[in-house]
Amino acid sequence: MALTILYWHWLVFGMVLIIAEMFIPSFTIFWFGLGGLIVGGVLWLIPELSLSWQLFLWAVASSLFTLLWFKFFKPLMPDRTKAGISREAILGETGQVVKVPMEKNEGIVRFTTPVLGSDEWPFICEEKVNPGDRVFIKDISGNTLIVGKRAAN
Repeated sequence: MALTILYWHWLVFGMVLIIAEMFIPSFTIFWFGLGGLIVGGVLWLIPELSLSWQLFLWAVASSLFTLLWFKFFKPLMPDRTKAGISREAILGETGQVVKVPMEKNEGIVRFTTPVLGSDEWPFICEEKVNPGDRVFIKDISGNTLIVGKRAAN
């Protein structure tokens, strides 16, 4: 009994990989799924294509898509992490308190856009803050942010 893979098998495989990208956000599985869709399209046009050629075509297409993404397209996209920039550039950034500071423990603040490569930072604040309060960066002390409470609108 010979294994026969039809074009729709590749289409389903490609769509499953693309959907898996939503749950495993690495942005590499997507390109392998796109390669599967390409093989499905080629197999629809050439139904007698052997399994070894199908696998070869999938490997080449997936590798080519991945290479094009990481080598050419991703470097053109703006980096919104603000990693590697000066201290002055992050002053005033607004985040939300996730964990309030206790007597000897620092609190945790979360930013919507990563600040200096991380979206959560330990912080200290002279004012009393509650979870969910908006705070802004006043200064940096080592690996801890010094924040102030943002006035409610």
